[in-house]
Amino acid sequence: MSFLSKILGDDNQKFVNKTRPIIEKINSLEPEISILSDQQLKDRSLKLLAADLDEILPEAFALIREAAKRTLNQRHFDVQLIGGIALHQGKIAEMRTGEGKTLAATAPVYLNALTKKGSHVVTVNDYLAKRDAVWMGQIYHALGLSVGCIAHESAFLYDPDFKIAKSEEEKKDKDRDETGSFRIEEDFLRPVSRKEAYSADITYGTNHEFGFDYLRDNMAYDVNQRVQRELNFAIIDEVDSILIDEARTPLIISAPDTESSQMYKDFSRIIPRLSQETDYEIFEKEKAVTLTEEGIAQIEKILGISNIYEDKGIRYLHYLEQALRATVLFKKDRDYVVKDGQIIIIDEFTGRLMHGRRWSGGLHQAVEAKEGLNVQAESLTLATISIQNYFRMYKKLAGMTGTAATSAEEFGKVYGLEVISIPTNKPMIRKDLNDAIYKNEKAKYQAIVGKIKDCYQKGQPVLVGTRSIEKNEYLGLLLDKEGIIHNILNAKNHQKEGEIIAQAGRAKAVTVATNMAGRGVDIILGGNPLQEKEAEETKAQGGLIVIGTERHEARRIDNQLRGRSGRQGDPGASQFFLSLEDDLMRIFAQDKIKTLMERFNFPEDQPIESGLISKVLESAQSQIEGLNFDARKHLLEYDDVMNLHRDTFYKKRLELLEADLGVVKEKITEIFKDQKDKLLAKEKEVGEKDFWSISRFVALRTMDNLWISHLEEMEYLRDKVRLRAYGQLDPVIEYKNEGYRMFSQLMQMIDEMIIKAILNLTIKTEYQKPVQTIDPNIKKVGRNDPCPCGSGKKYKKCCGK
Repeated sequence: MSFLSKILGDDNQKFVNKTRPIIEKINSLEPEISILSDQQLKDRSLKLLAADLDEILPEAFALIREAAKRTLNQRHFDVQLIGGIALHQGKIAEMRTGEGKTLAATAPVYLNALTKKGSHVVTVNDYLAKRDAVWMGQIYHALGLSVGCIAHESAFLYDPDFKIAKSEEEKKDKDRDETGSFRIEEDFLRPVSRKEAYSADITYGTNHEFGFDYLRDNMAYDVNQRVQRELNFAIIDEVDSILIDEARTPLIISAPDTESSQMYKDFSRIIPRLSQETDYEIFEKEKAVTLTEEGIAQIEKILGISNIYEDKGIRYLHYLEQALRATVLFKKDRDYVVKDGQIIIIDEFTGRLMHGRRWSGGLHQAVEAKEGLNVQAESLTLATISIQNYFRMYKKLAGMTGTAATSAEEFGKVYGLEVISIPTNKPMIRKDLNDAIYKNEKAKYQAIVGKIKDCYQKGQPVLVGTRSIEKNEYLGLLLDKEGIIHNILNAKNHQKEGEIIAQAGRAKAVTVATNMAGRGVDIILGGNPLQEKEAEETKAQGGLIVIGTERHEARRIDNQLRGRSGRQGDPGASQFFLSLEDDLMRIFAQDKIKTLMERFNFPEDQPIESGLISKVLESAQSQIEGLNFDARKHLLEYDDVMNLHRDTFYKKRLELLEADLGVVKEKITEIFKDQKDKLLAKEKEVGEKDFWSISRFVALRTMDNLWISHLEEMEYLRDKVRLRAYGQLDPVIEYKNEGYRMFSQLMQMIDEMIIKAILNLTIKTEYQKPVQTIDPNIKKVGRNDPCPCGSGKKYKKCCGK
């Protein structure tokens, strides 16, 4: 620590020092609050509604601590309250594994829910949303607040009086879910509408469900179909996973576009005919692949055309690029698995299968074609938003994770979020050993097996982290040969996850896992808090040792793996075993380290352990993090342009949707200008109320059709402006300028097309209800199909003109 830091203290210490008087105030209230009856506790809580939050913070935090003691038999540590203060102030609280983030979050969630404007808690999957809504719901319920839960295609309210009747057979089976936990949480979740779940004081859910509900709300044709309230306050659990790792994939609601499937099949057969040496170049650092001039000439020869840019245009290049990426950059059992005739993505950060998720931009179709599967129709985008821009709409945002410090710059620049490292309740005593680096992969794995064998024989539990399913299974075979009993955990056998992790801290336990075991997993020594004798024996052997078989591109992921060991002051150790053949070493650091190893003439089976080499590796990781940050920032620059369009369009649409019929009449009459007499004649023919109700629907439908076209055109524009970089033009500025011109045309066209659609509307006397509400899954209207506006004309001669 520098001399200046010793005098002034770093930012974390300054923050902790500032919170001390608040913590003392909270603690001083404990004696008087602890003697209240349950009803008095609830009454005192409800007296705080709509008060100034900073003023009532000490009392609110004291009340939630007391409620947690009574319902869960858990008392917030002071450091958890410090974390809660950071979250209330709209910061990111970095809290180590086992420090109780979930409980820490209850204090700021409760405090901000007292405004009656809603607090959202964002989790990474449905299971955690349901679990936490019930587990923490007990605390909030004791204080008089309601708790909702949003899951995929379902919504619930926490209700302690609601109990699902189970048959004796089900009770006997214990109803375990895929994580191995008992599904008791569903016993207390009463199914309700999504609107009711969002109307609760506190709502739990996943980032995808919150984001997709926002998009669906902006596609509604009736104000009562909208489910969300104003976005007030959100705490994001595993904030780095959601705001950074997931931020590269925007949320998209789409409909099938069948024309392109065959093109992906055709191009998947062409790419293998190209040669890496001459036809394309791979840039591993950037994860990119580009065709050379020879490659373009070869493609033109295969297709029998003279100039692909002129003859086939951007659309052909799109298929070509995606087929090339799918073939060269995306590997089976590393990036995806083939299961039941489908491509299922493996999350590179968590190692889990991402069921239902598809790569965008045609990449998924290209991978399907490469694997010889049925190519699903490419999608026509109906609505889209980036994760970044969705969460930036909240009035106040906060987050928590075990690993945020290495991404502090990105959190600050993109979201305006400060990262605060919260002290641990007990001192951290885990030993993080220097990396052991070998000349080749074979020697590395021999050393890993040797290390595991030593630990196994003395009874020390071992958790081994691998980068892929392939390496995970390879190490398993090596352990089998040595007769070492072990458990394999990867995305293929995720249903046993809870069972395997529950045993991972026991004596002699050897667990070989992908990144699945790196996040949100609490490994308890002895396997169970009640097995104290076994826990003490494993502590005596050094606690859990974590072995990494490769460094990840992001330091956060390595730190998450290390963080499985040394929870709550337990002993433990961690060490990474690397080789010069590892991807990270080969691409970024091989030359520097190879020179060192050759200088000292290390034999193959002898590692080099050096702080200097670890620094070279960390520097390489820092480079990659910088590249990835730049890539996400670049994507965000494009989405920021779309965000201006989206905000303006959705605001105009919402004004029309929420307006009463008198205002609808004013707004639509206003745009008709000199054609009002035709308009009023139609009103007279149908009747005022019905006509303006139908007109509102037609106007909304017209706006949506034009918006879908605009999204498609903006997607093509993005492909087009990328080529302008070759002409020394900034693609983002080009996108912004042309996008502005296109959006101005869209806004002008909206009025023109509304006039046209309403004038061409054929009103039948038997009309009871206008055209049905738009179905997000409806296929794209063909040019010769009847126009959906109801005019009776072909689409190409009406709204599609």
